[in-house]
Amino acid sequence: MAQLDPTKIKVQSNALPVWETEVTFQDLMAERLRAAPWFMLSAGLHIVAVLLLWILIPPKQDNKNANKVEMTQQDETKVEEPPPPPPPETKPEEVVEEVVVTENTVTETEVFETVTENTTKESAFDSNQWNSAVGLGGGAGGRYGGRGGGGKRAGGKSYAENIDAGLQWLKNHQDDDGKWDCDQFMKHDDASGDVCDGPGNAVHDVGVTGLALLAYLGDGNTMRSGAYKDQVKRGVLWLRDQQDASTGLFGTAASHDFVYDHAIAAYAMCEAFGLSNYTLLKPVAQKGINYLESHRNPYSVWRYQPRDNDNDTSVTGWCIMAYESGEFFGLTINKEALKLCGVWLDQVSDPTGIHGYSKQGEPSSRKPGSHGTDFPVEKGAAMTAVGLFCRFFMNQDPKEKPVMKAAADRILEKPPIWDEKAGTIDHYYWYYATYALFQMGGKHWTEWQKKLETAVVKNQHRDKAKKNLYGSWDPKCAWGEDGGRVYSTASLVLTLEAYYRYSKLVR
Repeated sequence: MAQLDPTKIKVQSNALPVWETEVTFQDLMAERLRAAPWFMLSAGLHIVAVLLLWILIPPKQDNKNANKVEMTQQDETKVEEPPPPPPPETKPEEVVEEVVVTENTVTETEVFETVTENTTKESAFDSNQWNSAVGLGGGAGGRYGGRGGGGKRAGGKSYAENIDAGLQWLKNHQDDDGKWDCDQFMKHDDASGDVCDGPGNAVHDVGVTGLALLAYLGDGNTMRSGAYKDQVKRGVLWLRDQQDASTGLFGTAASHDFVYDHAIAAYAMCEAFGLSNYTLLKPVAQKGINYLESHRNPYSVWRYQPRDNDNDTSVTGWCIMAYESGEFFGLTINKEALKLCGVWLDQVSDPTGIHGYSKQGEPSSRKPGSHGTDFPVEKGAAMTAVGLFCRFFMNQDPKEKPVMKAAADRILEKPPIWDEKAGTIDHYYWYYATYALFQMGGKHWTEWQKKLETAVVKNQHRDKAKKNLYGSWDPKCAWGEDGGRVYSTASLVLTLEAYYRYSKLVR
């Protein structure tokens, strides 16, 4: 077969060659690339336009949801809530009487409207040297937690009537300015009855006023509450007015033993401040503590004159009570001073438990003249009682200090006996011994309690026909000539309050 040679075949056509009319891939890409900028710009503009439309015109479904929310909100505003329930009814006694001023109501601002001193630096001690206890507001717990008033304490014998009769007598014999007049208290007696006897020494008004305040505070009365809150207010105001603004001394140094009066007043002011929670009273109480510190002997304790290196257990006992109370209620005290008090008590005591007056084995002091024969020191154990109770108040434990058990034994050997001829009546001794043995507990307390009822409770004036004397005790005791009937009545009311005035200090 003959083979055709394609190269020799000729075809006649008027069309252009294929390679001249066909668009190549390269030509297509080149054309696309030339149009790309404008395409991208157009696409970008369309995208921006779509986004703007999406933002400015919410979707149809969102509009419906917005309408639903609006309708729901509109419906809620039409719902009326029921009125709130009325507040619970409160007792009138629970209302703090500081807003509405009445004739018998004194507000905290009014009480201390004349207090203008700067209270930013109340203490005489530097805060980096002395530590203070945490203050309590609105009353107190701890050692003061058992004060319920009325002589009623669980587990203790009730002397409510005796205590209230004594407090009522003190109320009837308080001056209008707030003080208890040591020698002229009988001016308040009803002229139709027998006028009270038993005046004390006029220089001790500050001291007996402090004792009376302690008796009211011990029964649960404060400047804010209690049946005798007005008596507490007036007494505190009077004591405040007797304080020297620069030194902090309550009263004057008119008598050789004036520090007794100041220490008792400072003790009462610390309790009045802490238990009443009157913040404006704090600088008054603090200055009272400051004076005691300025009076204390360097590296030792206290006696009559400031810093004369003379010391005794009796004055020191009241100062310890003031310091311990001040610290409990947040005042600044010198804790080193309390340590020195512990050293002093160890120095003046011996293994038999006897605590001396200014040295080991020394009995209580007596004034010159017949005082020592009228009230023989061997009939009591006052310094041992002071030392033992102060040890409890300073948180010493009989389990760790055998001298405390021995001291309790010595006290129990000399129980309270009301015998004028024998000279055994000592209200000061009975006060401290009762508090010390209540803390000791056990047989020491039960045995003492029996004697206490005979000596104290049965010798209170309870004859209503003698209304001027009713509720008081005769000051026929070792220090009755100094403190008088106010002193004896306040001291023995305090003695009967031992059942609840302080809780057990050592457990």
